[in-house]
Amino acid sequence: MGKTIIEVNELTTKYVTRFREDVYAVDHVSLKVEEGRSVGIAGESGCGKSTLALSLMGYYFPPLHYSSGEIIIDGKNITAMKPDDVRKTILGSQISYIPQAAMNALNPTQKVINFIEDVIRAHHPMTSKQEIYERARERFELLGLPPEVLQKYPVELSGGMKQRTVIATSVILSPKVLIADEPSSALDVTSQKMVIKMILDLMEKGIIKALIFITHELPLLYHVTDDIMVMYAGQIVETGTAKEIVFDPIHPYSKALMGSIIVPESGLRGVKLTAIPGTPPNLKKPPAGCRFADRCKYAMPECKVTQVELRDIGGGRAYRCIIPQEDLRKAYQNER
Repeated sequence: MGKTIIEVNELTTKYVTRFREDVYAVDHVSLKVEEGRSVGIAGESGCGKSTLALSLMGYYFPPLHYSSGEIIIDGKNITAMKPDDVRKTILGSQISYIPQAAMNALNPTQKVINFIEDVIRAHHPMTSKQEIYERARERFELLGLPPEVLQKYPVELSGGMKQRTVIATSVILSPKVLIADEPSSALDVTSQKMVIKMILDLMEKGIIKALIFITHELPLLYHVTDDIMVMYAGQIVETGTAKEIVFDPIHPYSKALMGSIIVPESGLRGVKLTAIPGTPPNLKKPPAGCRFADRCKYAMPECKVTQVELRDIGGGRAYRCIIPQEDLRKAYQNER
């Protein structure tokens, strides 16, 4: 067992609408990532992945509000800290975030080096321009980016280069935890490959200690992360190693998610694509029972009224369903 870098216990966060309605987009989520390990969060759009990413930063802006739970980074419970202290001592230096649409995260009126200067001086205000340039140049070269990029404006960079620049900037202070939220979306295949390789290099070179990678492409996580957590309607519905979740999903939602994507992996080729019927539930008024029940073809009457907790089945695997895993696997086998 390695050192735990980030531990999340029963984290619950919500959006408050203008009508004062509570929308619990992250509902009692727990996770733990050890040094040198990576965890993937998978699920379709609207399941709460990006809200979880923002929540893990511990810096909340309305309409997003902290409700309960703990976020412990390198032994510090950041949910008990003041927002200004989190911004000054945690964000960027202990935990960093690559947002969705990262290509638009750069200031179009600033050269890349000026953007990096703002990031560094927010934490180390006395750093000289020369020190900032040298640190940025070394970090960019280490990650395979030409130093000439530092003197360019974002408009002069391609989409893939912008994405890689944002990643390099996000880890300029060598944070212990990096959260990557759909970092390869909206890129061509070649750029996607370069971005993913760059993120994996961050771990290999020790620039970051732990990675949380968020995507709706569940099979992608098999190549990027050690473990996977499948998220649906604000809740974690299954956990396991990347190999287990991709090749042997237990929860009907995990199974349906895998069946809705073209997968090139050996052993999964030729599997008939199937759409997941319906849409995720409205979290203003979540269902009384299983949140996936209305879309699940294996659901029984009690699924819609019985609250379901994660079932720990050993070895780090767990799933949120009242149907025994043996019965689910038998049903999947009969459908082949």
